[in-house]
Amino acid sequence: MCCMCVLLSMCSKGFVEGRHIMKLRQQLQELGYCHTFTTEEKDPEEFLTLIMHHIFCLDPLLKLSAGGKVQESFCYQIFLDSNHSLVLPTVQQLLEHSFHSAGLKLAEVPSCLILQMPRFGKKFKMFQKIIPSLELDITDLLSEGLQQCVLCGQLAYEECVDCFRDPVFSRTGFKVFCRTCSSQVHSHPERLFHGPSPLQLPEGYPAPTTLRALPPAPPRERLELFAVLCIETSHYVSFIKHGPNSTDWIFFDSMADRHGERDGFNIPQVDACPEVGMYLDMSPAELANQVPRDMKGVAKRLFCDAYMYLYQSSSMSLYR
Repeated sequence: MCCMCVLLSMCSKGFVEGRHIMKLRQQLQELGYCHTFTTEEKDPEEFLTLIMHHIFCLDPLLKLSAGGKVQESFCYQIFLDSNHSLVLPTVQQLLEHSFHSAGLKLAEVPSCLILQMPRFGKKFKMFQKIIPSLELDITDLLSEGLQQCVLCGQLAYEECVDCFRDPVFSRTGFKVFCRTCSSQVHSHPERLFHGPSPLQLPEGYPAPTTLRALPPAPPRERLELFAVLCIETSHYVSFIKHGPNSTDWIFFDSMADRHGERDGFNIPQVDACPEVGMYLDMSPAELANQVPRDMKGVAKRLFCDAYMYLYQSSSMSLYR
């Protein structure tokens, strides 16, 4: 299988030559996976799922819990209901709103989380800009696990989906409370109709009535952003985080230049793009005032053309 050529080329050169990709496409077509692999464009999620599931035989990266049932997938498409109030969202807000509207939770911490933005290829974008979240806090998105009360920071025992959109609270994060804070919050006349529900604690964890002292605040579970796939009009480009600093980004364009015409070939290029760090350090208000065409370097591509975000768990990736 040509997958080995692809991997060797990636490790030795940092990119994959077009002839290797075409050979891989030809082999996939010959094996019957799709009869148009050499003649038509493919969405990244379609290609990634085929490679991970059918070629490498990997287990699904993502396990979603909904209504007591677990669904498996390799990536997650963000959908939003029509009455959302987001204007310049972060990836954190998009994921939380999507999970809230769909009634979803994470059944477990994923080693890698691939998120598709609310857009349709290069034809439609729901938002003109999206702020990359360098870290995703998924603590409140887990179906099981200890969570912090959003008010006092102690162990939470209840969640209120009605409080999620309450303007009194933060625009980010699911609204989970300890017993005391939940009672106080829902004694307000405007929240008497809310219906908080008990959180599912890990099996064997003592019930709140059996605890003699307040338990310590639980740790947060976070994922780190390591790559972003973007498209504007004709082809995909990517941003890769290569270090701990906000300026540690590189930009890869497989069609940065071209040699010849019809019978020619594309010339790929990898460039450092530390300028994106300047914008990542800005507040949402400052970013809102940025005119895309005036943004330095390739920063516009990251904020305006994002198609797919890739996150990883530094702890879970050691085991999966």
